[in-house]
Amino acid sequence: MLQNLAASITTTTTANSTRLLLISSSTTSPSLSKPFISLSKKSHLSLSKPSTFPHNSNPTSYYRPPMNNILNKLGFGTRSPDPSTMDPTIPQGPDDDVPAPGQQFSQFGAGCFWGVELAFQRVPGVTKTEAGYSQGLLHNPSYEDICTGTTMHNEVVRVQYDPKECSYENLLDLFWSRHDPTTLNRQSNDVGTQYRSGIYYYTPEQEQAARESMERHQKLLNRPIVTEILPAKKFYRAEEYHQQYLAKGGRFGFKQSTEKGCNDPIRCYG
Repeated sequence: MLQNLAASITTTTTANSTRLLLISSSTTSPSLSKPFISLSKKSHLSLSKPSTFPHNSNPTSYYRPPMNNILNKLGFGTRSPDPSTMDPTIPQGPDDDVPAPGQQFSQFGAGCFWGVELAFQRVPGVTKTEAGYSQGLLHNPSYEDICTGTTMHNEVVRVQYDPKECSYENLLDLFWSRHDPTTLNRQSNDVGTQYRSGIYYYTPEQEQAARESMERHQKLLNRPIVTEILPAKKFYRAEEYHQQYLAKGGRFGFKQSTEKGCNDPIRCYG
């Protein structure tokens, strides 16, 4: 077959050679398939947070989509549903999960959820934390989906806490101290709508406490707070490798303490 293909290449026009090249890329020859396998493996790099970005007054996502997404845009492969044409009823509905008896939920978005989750894990009275996605338009989003900036999800941490041991105000204080609430769709080098500042409440009491807390905090800052305060919407638990990412070792394998009351500096990416 390869000899016939070589003969065809030497006797056809340039246009025909182009067609042969496209046909050959779809064969099952191991040597021709390796580049695609390699790219698939390297797509895990897109899950790492970017290291440096230039300042941009119009925040955008610097996420590099995997090759599959690029091929989709060029008209090849399987297309993902366009979020703008989807019915947002499910993802925009309320979070219908139920906390453990005697516990309450709260959701916070304060940049990359890895460091935010570890900070809440250390709070006495917090009984469970989960990294996930919320406030978007797409049902069952993946990490790659939300990084495109088209689904409008935010990286959030859902906190389950015992109100007898931990007040909601304590969680709010940690939220404000953990990030810069004056930068729109950005926390340090992390840029994109998935990094926006947000408090997502489950009860009218939480909403009132959040708004009063923001008013107090605004008096301490010389720039306007851009934090959104909205009802908690359906929570989509992130992929398992995101859960307790820093406690499990993070990027470099150095586990960080989740001990209650721990004040060790948090290395955001491990």
